[in-house]
Order: sequence, then structure tokens, then C-alpha cells
Amino acid sequence: MEGRKPLNQSNGILLESGTNELEIVEFEVQNNKFGINVIKVKEIIQPTAVTPIPHAHPHVKGLVQLRGEVLPVVDMARVLGAEKEETMKSKYIVAEFNQQKVIFHVHNVTQIHRISWNQIEKPSEMYSGVHSGIIGVIKREESMILLLDFESIMLEINPETGIRVDQVKKLGPRERRNKRIIAAEDSPLLRKLLNDTLREAGYEDVEFFENGADAFQYLESIVDGSQDVKESVHLVLTDIEMPQMDGHHLTKRIKNHPKLNTLPVIIFSSLITNDLKHKGEMVGAEDQVSKPEIAELILKIDQYIL
Repeated sequence: MEGRKPLNQSNGILLESGTNELEIVEFEVQNNKFGINVIKVKEIIQPTAVTPIPHAHPHVKGLVQLRGEVLPVVDMARVLGAEKEETMKSKYIVAEFNQQKVIFHVHNVTQIHRISWNQIEKPSEMYSGVHSGIIGVIKREESMILLLDFESIMLEINPETGIRVDQVKKLGPRERRNKRIIAAEDSPLLRKLLNDTLREAGYEDVEFFENGADAFQYLESIVDGSQDVKESVHLVLTDIEMPQMDGHHLTKRIKNHPKLNTLPVIIFSSLITNDLKHKGEMVGAEDQVSKPEIAELILKIDQYIL
């Protein structure tokens, strides 16, 4: 697991689009097991000297220079409220998502797992309440791996990296009220932000689902009930990372369905990069927008349904 090899480009790691599978890097913080989607990971390196930042967020250790780039280092022990632990096994996970690069300091990196999204349980299915820091739980024979919501972690550190309603106010008024959007997004925080910003733009009829499976089941119920899908739904908006069914697989199912395939689908995800855009194209998405570019998303929705 050590070295500079780009994990998301190595042989066998870059999965075929729409399979509803993912690969995760398993890491440890104080002997507890966590996971991060491998396509967010650029490389894994040995810890290096950190330059402290005055008045930085408590979770940020400081800055490091990595091949000409200056990147923040987030201490995952601080994020998770665990004891600090410096050992020979400590690693830096260099990640990229939401159009930003960041380094996560963890206590150990162990292995890569290939699993299906339908093997990942929502935390709310296991105990009451929704932990906004966890997007899913993977049960192993003797342990569990928690998939962390790294977008929420970074949003807490720097709120400017999130969706901003003020960007929408600059777009100007359009008649969007009579258009219906189905949105699949597993994060409660992002569902609220999306709902608020879409309503601010004038899209008041948006129905949210926690994952692609629930969204697809709803769409199937429309056509099974002999309703004209074009009159009931005008566009599907989906994240990529979701338990049960991810956004790529949802898009593929819609585009392969004889009565749903004319529905425009826009993927709105932190994983939209130049290296990964082809995955959305392969499953037939009309467009893809990187979080948190909400103004661009509204303009793309306008393009397909107004």
C-alpha cells in the first residue's frame, strides 16, 4: 500500500461503469477500521514534516509541500475524537474530491476491498438517528468498516467548500416552478442544502431519496401504474456514492429501461473529475457537474427541462 502509485489508475482498480461496485481503501485510527472510496485516493505516502498554520481549524495539523503543491493535512484522530497515535505504521492518504486536494493522516492503511453498494448498510438501519459523519457500514466476519463522509468533514473545516445559496441568487428569475425533479442523495446535510438552493432558484417540486435503489423503485412505480413518466418527472439528479445503489448504476438502469430512458439524468457529485467523467458518459448521463458548483447545476437543469 505504500509509495506513490496512483491507486485509482492501477490495474484492476478502475471498475467498469454501472456495476454498482466500488473499491475502498481500509485504514485504521486507534485500531478502529474505516474506509474511503479508492477513486478519491491519489496516493498513499509516508508522513512528512508539517508546517503548522496559526489559528487553523483544530482538525488541521498544518501544511505540507508535495511535488510543488501545498496541501492541508487533516488529522483523522482529531476528527474522530480518538487518541493521537504516532507509530511506524502511520500513513498520509492523499485524496482529491470536490475540486480540492487534501491529505488525511491515519494510523495505518491495511488493504483494498471490492464490494457492492448493496452490501453497505445505512447507519440509520442499525441504530436510531443518523450520524452525519458516516455514509455506510460494511460488516466483516469479525469487525465492521465504517465509510466516512469526507465531504462533511471538509465542509466542517471550511464551509466555503460547500454549496452556497448566494451563487443561485445571481442567476436571475426563470419559470421553474412547474418542473418536477427526482433527486438521489444519501447525505442528510446535502439533501437540505440542495433542497434550499433548488427552491431558491425556483425549483420547488423536488422529491429526495436516500439512495439510487429507492429512487429507481419510485420511477418504476410510475410507469408500472401506467402513468406517462414525462408528465410525472422532468429530470433525475443523482449523487454517485450511495448505499444500496450508486448513481452510475441508477443512471444505467434508467437508460436501459424502455419507458424511462428518455428521462434526462444529471450526476452531481464530488467525484466528477476529468479522469472520471468517462464513467458517467459510459452509463448515458446527459451531464455531470462537480460539487459544489450549484450555479452550474441549475443552468444545466434549465438546459434540459425548460
